[in-house]
Amino acid sequence: MKKLLFTTTALALFAPMAAQAAEADQAEPSSEIIVTGTRQTGMKAADSAAPIQLIGTQAFQSVGQQDLTQVLAQTLPSLNFQGFGGDTANLTLSAALRGINPNDTLVLINGKRRHTTANLAVLGGSPYSGSATTDLSFVPTNAIGRIEVLQDGAAAQYGSDAIAGVVNIMLKSADHGGSFTATGGSNYENGGKTAATALNLGFKLGEKGFVNVTGEYKFHDYTSHGNYDRRYFYPDGTLKPGQSAVIVNGLKGFAGYPNVNNINGDARYSIYNLSFNAGYDVGSDAQVYAFGTYGNRNAKAFENYRAPNRVSGTTSTGTTVYPLPNGFQPQENIREEDFSLTAGIKGKAAQWNYDLSLTYGKDAVALYTINSANPTLFSMAQSASPTALTGLQRNFYDGQLSNSEWVGNIDISRDFDLGMAKPLTLAFGGEYRQGNYSITSGEYGSYAFGGAQSYPGFAPTDAGSYGRNSYAGYIDVAADPIAGLHVDVAGRYEHYSDFGSAWSGKFNARYDFSPAFAIRGTVSNGFRAPTLAESYYSSVNVGPGSTFGQLPPNSAAAQLLGFSKLKAEKSTNFSFGFVAHPLPKLQITVDAYQIKIRDRIVASGDIYGFNSAYNANNGIVSQAVQNALISRGVSLADATSYSGINIFTNGADTRTRGVEATATYSSDFGDMGKVDWSLGANYNKTEITRISPLPTAVYNAGFGQTDLLSASAKDALTTATPRVKLIGNALWNIGQFSVNLRETMYGSTSQHTVGAGDGLLYLQHIGTTFITDLNVGYKLTPKIRFDAGANNLFDKQAPTTRLQNDGSRPISGNVYNSPISFTPWGINGGYYYARVTVNF
Repeated sequence: MKKLLFTTTALALFAPMAAQAAEADQAEPSSEIIVTGTRQTGMKAADSAAPIQLIGTQAFQSVGQQDLTQVLAQTLPSLNFQGFGGDTANLTLSAALRGINPNDTLVLINGKRRHTTANLAVLGGSPYSGSATTDLSFVPTNAIGRIEVLQDGAAAQYGSDAIAGVVNIMLKSADHGGSFTATGGSNYENGGKTAATALNLGFKLGEKGFVNVTGEYKFHDYTSHGNYDRRYFYPDGTLKPGQSAVIVNGLKGFAGYPNVNNINGDARYSIYNLSFNAGYDVGSDAQVYAFGTYGNRNAKAFENYRAPNRVSGTTSTGTTVYPLPNGFQPQENIREEDFSLTAGIKGKAAQWNYDLSLTYGKDAVALYTINSANPTLFSMAQSASPTALTGLQRNFYDGQLSNSEWVGNIDISRDFDLGMAKPLTLAFGGEYRQGNYSITSGEYGSYAFGGAQSYPGFAPTDAGSYGRNSYAGYIDVAADPIAGLHVDVAGRYEHYSDFGSAWSGKFNARYDFSPAFAIRGTVSNGFRAPTLAESYYSSVNVGPGSTFGQLPPNSAAAQLLGFSKLKAEKSTNFSFGFVAHPLPKLQITVDAYQIKIRDRIVASGDIYGFNSAYNANNGIVSQAVQNALISRGVSLADATSYSGINIFTNGADTRTRGVEATATYSSDFGDMGKVDWSLGANYNKTEITRISPLPTAVYNAGFGQTDLLSASAKDALTTATPRVKLIGNALWNIGQFSVNLRETMYGSTSQHTVGAGDGLLYLQHIGTTFITDLNVGYKLTPKIRFDAGANNLFDKQAPTTRLQNDGSRPISGNVYNSPISFTPWGINGGYYYARVTVNF
């Protein structure tokens, strides 16, 4: 039955020369006026000289998980979603456009720059390492009217971060009516119950204005994968011999035995979001406007199980005490607030269009380690008491990360009729940005003597507040010299207080040979300023027998090791393609592109200071690394197996080449309804063209520490995301029913991993995979709609992490049969859901 349904699906999708990767809402066709990627007014998506994809409300209806990142990942073939993250990166997942780091995609709200998260993804060997981009979870989906995705370099138009493209989220502006939605769902297996509800309302603001408001609540429960912990069990679940009675009794008494370790799975979170969009006409040629969002997240994720003997003490009379006799599994917890407000005025004066605005955005993340303990503090306190202590501290405040930004913009434009095919548009403007990033230290018990188990808090030596400002000016000229030829030239200068200046330019052109065929292309250069989080984030991760520190590249300790302060990435972009309308209702676009990035900011591989497997120098691999950790106030007492650092650095040059193709077609079958077909495909290959050498102070040929990037880190840049992604979609409307069938093909991915036990290099490979999504909708009345469906209909599970050659343990992690974290369609398998929508 599965094979028959898949075959039928494939025939339905590919027979009619199908459509665009974005599921365009019928109310928002390619003739929709766009505002992204051009300063001209009245530009239509179908006439754009750069690749633009529109995402309308239909896309939101056919995606079960009502999260903006999921909507984009299931709609755009050039965008990949992070399915799982380690440590705090599991609490703020991100997405990447065109196979490049998430930081290289700029996010706008109503055309204004959106601030970024304070929660930096510190993930060695992950394609998403270093991500500190806009957190799309704080943008309510019910507040969105449409999304414009510019898939082209645009730093000359918008500034830093626009190397891979721009996502411009346009908020609803209706002054009446609204909608209410409620969604519930769960994974077929592995847990993950979800619930979401949202209310959107539009109101008149006096006689000349509007205000549109949205409230949203989202809940997602834990998922859990894998089974037995290799430290205590064999792969078949039997206990390993030679363990103490304290450990064995603790395991058997722990909830869920023998599955005592739940580290592999989604975090549990609840999110509350509020947003508004408002405008008021002042006279006949001006409007004052404002929009903003507020979000609140509480999220928790499991860490590795700790056995009872991990926390122990001896009384003053010599009795050994185990205060947690069943062991414990710590959790990382964040309580996050996200806020943004923009206010401005726009209009026309003396034939000049103007837009002046001021934006403030802030994201603050308070971190906690809960259900944990500080072993050293307990041992010290217990040694002074003749009786077993009670009231062991289990929850710790680890400190706070905060990122804020002020942005002031002025944009001015005017059309000049110079006798060309269309008036020439001259646009110019300026921008001022002021950013601040800060780390606040945690309570003493969270970091003292190695800190609380699993995630020590930020020590005073980690704490600090760091700021910078920048100013920019740009000019943009768009013209149609002759009928059918459109040319757009832009230039931008930007100066940053912490690393200097950047120039960028863009030349973009399109020529329509006829209404049925046009070619288009772009040549541009760009840059990305390092985020303040990448430059200054500092933390320590303490595991059983290990201590690893994330060293700030802009710190004195990093410079002593031979690493330089971060500087801007620089890019050169080329693209060339065509737009064709060979038949009525059929549009085809194909765009080839190349993105070269110089001085790309990458996460280093693990750089060891000590490793017990090193049979020389008493295991010391680099004394300089040890000294750097100590200088940051890090205790190495727990580092009985290994210690070391990771660091962000301008460590590589890369070249990304790809092709993006879309097609759309609409069929009318009369009494059998209408079908909108869509097909989108992306091929994307990244190569590393240069890697910086490892500084002498940390180089050790005898240990094999000779490269800045490990094999895993190299794969994260080149093969850990699919080179090919294809999305085919068929939306069938008949009467009150609609059926949306989507098939996504993920190309193969692979990544090397060093076996944690034997040090050998293993390759994990995921083959080409097809994922089927189905949504069935029914309009009970013109205003009430019910939807039911499934994402990953056939419950395709993520492949599991392989065992070492001797079969004794997984090559990474502590849990047998855990999912491969870079699985491109996520780790949780099938998800089913139901939703009700009421419009009024």
